[in-house]
Amino acid sequence: MTVIKQNLLIELGTEELPPKSLKKLSDSFTQNIHDELSKAGFEFDSITPYAAPRRLAVVVHNCAGTQPDAKVEKRGPAVSAAFDADGNPTRAAQGWARGNGIEIAQASRLKTDKGEWLLHVADVKGKALKDVLQDVMQTTIKKLPIPKPMRWGSSNAEFIRPVHTLCVMFGDEVLPLSLFDLESANQLSGHRFHGERRFTLDHADNYASALNKQYVVADYTQRTDTIEAGLIAKAKELDLSPDYDRALLEEISSLVEWPVVLSAKFEAEFLDVPKEALIYTMKDDQKYVPLLDSDGQLSSNFLFVSNIESKDPIQVIEGNQKVIRPRLSDAKFFFETDKKTTLASKAEKLSTVLFQKELGTVAEKTARLVSISQSIASTLDIDSTHAARAAVLSKADLLSDMVMEFPSVQGIMGHHYALHDGEAAEVALAIEEQYLPRFAGDKLPSSSAGYILSLAEKLDTLVGIFGIGKLPKGDKDPFALRRSAIGILRILVENKLAIDLQQMIDSVVDIYGSKLSNAETATQVHTFLLDRFKPFYQDQDIAGDVVSAVMTQKPSTAIDFDARIKAVTAFKGMESAGDLVAANKRVANILNKNDIDINALPSIDPALFSEDAEKVLFSALESAQGQVNSMIERLAYDEVLASLTVLKTPLNNFFDDVMIMAEDEKVKSNRVALVGKARQLFLSVADVSVLAV
Repeated sequence: MTVIKQNLLIELGTEELPPKSLKKLSDSFTQNIHDELSKAGFEFDSITPYAAPRRLAVVVHNCAGTQPDAKVEKRGPAVSAAFDADGNPTRAAQGWARGNGIEIAQASRLKTDKGEWLLHVADVKGKALKDVLQDVMQTTIKKLPIPKPMRWGSSNAEFIRPVHTLCVMFGDEVLPLSLFDLESANQLSGHRFHGERRFTLDHADNYASALNKQYVVADYTQRTDTIEAGLIAKAKELDLSPDYDRALLEEISSLVEWPVVLSAKFEAEFLDVPKEALIYTMKDDQKYVPLLDSDGQLSSNFLFVSNIESKDPIQVIEGNQKVIRPRLSDAKFFFETDKKTTLASKAEKLSTVLFQKELGTVAEKTARLVSISQSIASTLDIDSTHAARAAVLSKADLLSDMVMEFPSVQGIMGHHYALHDGEAAEVALAIEEQYLPRFAGDKLPSSSAGYILSLAEKLDTLVGIFGIGKLPKGDKDPFALRRSAIGILRILVENKLAIDLQQMIDSVVDIYGSKLSNAETATQVHTFLLDRFKPFYQDQDIAGDVVSAVMTQKPSTAIDFDARIKAVTAFKGMESAGDLVAANKRVANILNKNDIDINALPSIDPALFSEDAEKVLFSALESAQGQVNSMIERLAYDEVLASLTVLKTPLNNFFDDVMIMAEDEKVKSNRVALVGKARQLFLSVADVSVLAV
């Protein structure tokens, strides 16, 4: 029988969906339908997702109208239990046959190594799509990421927003489906202003084109790309550059069905306010797109995306200019008000602001930042004057009106206010840079005072929170300690700062003193930092086994760790790596089986050598040892491993020609010490035996 294949359309018509959730909802909706249809055995080519502010939909291309027929094996009782001593079927066998609609004589036999059973091979006819889709959709809806579903009207149905239409079509046929107290129909909603409230769809194939005629671009990707192209083109007309990221672009796309990009303008007097505050309110509050000139300075022109195609766009533009003006006026007022008092005077009031209940006020945190900054500067032999002054003022902008209104400009406003107060440029910059990097891939502090204060800020939080036992668990990390830890590693590695991790942590623990209740704080924070190396290098596409190889040695500084990582990565790609890794594994096994500590090997006595392979390996080890020490002092671990590749042939020959487990205990011990020495040299860099080559 020929299986009919057509496009399957499923659309939920809703009230406005949360813009920040729309993309995630659509992805989950599409994936769930894909998984459930596949699980039910329906064949299809692909699925196209559709998502707009008032709809979630998919079109399943060339979906089979029925499941394939199947042969299902139904095993019965064992033959030994199916018949009595006279060969008559037992009640168990008769009940099984009756349940399968057959006679005992019609049953087949299944023979295995464990015995013989009755067997019935049933032909199961595939179910129609319309008979299975109800279960598919109920499971799909249940699995959607909706943290707080809502109810509407007198219905008990729950969803992220009220659902008003349900359209399910297989080709031109409406499939029966019931969801949210709605029965499926071929009715869709057009654009709220330009389209029909309800219109009839004639065929699933025409979903996107029919909506387009109703002023709805239902394809999320197409709509987002259209908006982006419009922003770029409109900005180019003005000889400016649009300032947006993917998150803002997607949020705008989730707010409009028929995007129209327009430009507007605000009064130039607002440009006296630091651009970051203006950009914040434009992006976060209004979902506008700021425009920058070739020098990166904010323009008084900006772009916005309208959801209507107005015959009089001037009215729409003026309306948006009217909306933005009060927000910019607020920012200007806050800025002018904040400048009337200095950062230093604001810092004096930080004792009224709580940092964390058990760790004290922000004023106490500030005092710790001063001490930590001075300690780090002393370790690096850097003048701490600017870093310490920046630490004193670091949190003062928390009490500014601007930061209270626009929290994301914390630090940035501190920079501006410090310059206004006449503080040194290095101090002002460090106040802003203390929060860098803010996210993965973000820029690092550019000044020594900046990276010192940034390290101090992150270490204070890390040690403090661990010190009161509030460690991150699973995906819960309310204080963003993982991000802080990776930020610390990035600063240390990329600035090549030779700071001993354990000593740095111990210093901060000492500064906290009796405030910390967790006796294991220093150890736990050190382990936590070391554990962050794996995701840190994973982002750089460095294999996990390389990190594991280095981790076994627990290097004391981040730059030491980094140098070893680079060396082992290069070594892993060498032609001789496979043999040397195998040799290290073999030696490690020998030492483990004989319970020999690699750090307490017996001395090697050349007088006990009886084989040429022993003498050659010993000579090669002596030569390598002489070179390795100076290389390690320079952290030239790549040179160390490169120099040790000469051990490949001597080690292979030794294992081929020499019996390590000799009967003479002294000879045996001498040979174990010889190969142990080779492993010691490799361990001066990393445990290469864990590498997968």
